[in-house]
Amino acid sequence: MKKGLMYDAKSIASRDPAAKSTLEVVLLYPGFHALVYHRIAHWFYKKKRFFIARFISQFGRHFTGIEIHPGAKIGSGLFIDHGMGVVIGESAVIGDNCTIYHGVTLGGTGKDKGRKRHPTVGNNVLIGAGAKVLGPFNIGDNSTIGANTFVSFEVEPYSTVVGVKGRTVKKAGKRVDCPSESLDQIHMPDPLSQEICKLANRLQHFENMICDSERVSGGNSKPLNKKNDNNTINK
Repeated sequence: MKKGLMYDAKSIASRDPAAKSTLEVVLLYPGFHALVYHRIAHWFYKKKRFFIARFISQFGRHFTGIEIHPGAKIGSGLFIDHGMGVVIGESAVIGDNCTIYHGVTLGGTGKDKGRKRHPTVGNNVLIGAGAKVLGPFNIGDNSTIGANTFVSFEVEPYSTVVGVKGRTVKKAGKRVDCPSESLDQIHMPDPLSQEICKLANRLQHFENMICDSERVSGGNSKPLNKKNDNNTINK
């Protein structure tokens, strides 16, 4: 356990530009403290000492603002940046070298006991601030979940998902090498703007088709343009 926690601390120090040393991470970072509490609580959970496991978990929540159920399985090198308001459910699984920002929820759906209700997060995944990932599905390796995104569906590896409800805007066509290392949450396309542009292009296409049809039939209509649109609005 000690070796694992030391790896966690070094991993956080190497990926956080604000960290001055590994010692600072160990002494002052609530994300690291939450991992310490969780490693201990998870050990008791596996021994079926559920009460003491949950007690340690809640004790850690009180001091860090990060709630991790003792049943959650967390790989090595998890970086919970800032961390306030992070919630990780009982059957959640998190891979190696992931980055999770404050306000993230890895939550469950349904209330059947003994069944998986929470997401499984792959390796090298970045989950942006305020994202909500709900349900028993997989987030593929090297994927990025944008800030404040709601995800309730399977995400393929090397994907970028943004929006409410989340839309996949990047796949393997442009590979993202370990987004949890770069910590980039903002350089992502806006799916809503993309859809509006598609609708505008389709509208122009249909307008041109109508005008072409009227020309063939002897009409004098011309394609609509911005100037015509403005005149119509003014009238």
